[in-house]
Amino acid sequence: MGAAAAADRVSVTVTTASDADARAWTAYVDAHPEGTVYHCWPWRRVLAEAFAHVPHYLVARRGERVVGVLPLAQVKTLLFGHSLSSLPFCPYAGPLADDSQAAQALDQAAVALAEKLRVDHLEYRRLPAPDETARGWPSNDLYVVFRKAISPDHDANLNAIPRKQRAMVRKGIKNGLTADAGDLDTFFDLFADNVHRHGTPAHARRYFALLLEAFGEQADLLIVRDPQGNPLSGVLSLYYRGEALPMHAGDYASARDLAANDFKYWSLMRHAVERGCTVFNYGRSKLGTGPYDFKKNWGFEPTPLVYEYKLVRGQGVPQNNPLNPKYRLMIETWRRMPRWFVNAVGPHLVRGLG
Repeated sequence: MGAAAAADRVSVTVTTASDADARAWTAYVDAHPEGTVYHCWPWRRVLAEAFAHVPHYLVARRGERVVGVLPLAQVKTLLFGHSLSSLPFCPYAGPLADDSQAAQALDQAAVALAEKLRVDHLEYRRLPAPDETARGWPSNDLYVVFRKAISPDHDANLNAIPRKQRAMVRKGIKNGLTADAGDLDTFFDLFADNVHRHGTPAHARRYFALLLEAFGEQADLLIVRDPQGNPLSGVLSLYYRGEALPMHAGDYASARDLAANDFKYWSLMRHAVERGCTVFNYGRSKLGTGPYDFKKNWGFEPTPLVYEYKLVRGQGVPQNNPLNPKYRLMIETWRRMPRWFVNAVGPHLVRGLG
């Protein structure tokens, strides 16, 4: 019997990771062809400390060798229910495994944990995997992600932007806008102002501070300013495996007339190239929304995301998103609340909306 065949006969065991597993987890994710920044270990700390979500990071092993991982976090709120998700506040994560036996072992352990915790549902958020065996769980097809290869040549990237959107970038350049690393306080005010105008709760400043601290050189800020140096727009990005991922963005209402948001993403694309990135990930958007159209106008094509739900105590796929009509009145009311109030209360609400 060959070594590979013998290894396949060794049973897979699944345990919950502890701090001692951080190095092995990181090595596995970094080596796995489908590993993403959202599988990375620092999310475990960020989700626990920023939102008090309990991490349940599952590790599958054959003997001493790691053959699969599944990052999960338990989300429990009065308003938005009780779930086990991979992962809240990440557009995708989901299980990584060497083979079908390891993948099945992770699924079984995740379902058993969901039943033990008596959650409403277990949620996998993941990129599509054509060869993966269908689980047969209910799903939600609302979300897509926009990713595209970028050139090391700035002019080539600019010319790849469709004409109308390219004109907006040139407008920002003509308006004398600049971009710099900025600081967290400036970024947070831009972010909080933006989400308030859209009627959604803001994260706490601490969440962004934790992201920057936990990811270190894999994270940074970019702030766009007018010719007088006044901030207009900002973005917090992560970087992994040559991919730039703008995670959170915000702006003041004055940014639109000066094309500051178009200039922001063009500046970030240039910055990503200078960091050695070859892929620009515009992030997740909901179908039929303004952000979806904006990213399409940049010449990016959407890739559907797979959101699967193993219902445990829940009766159906959750609809905790701003497009749900039942939240319309809440959104309109939130927009009229004073900023001091929404900044204070928002973090307690948003923890259940990831």
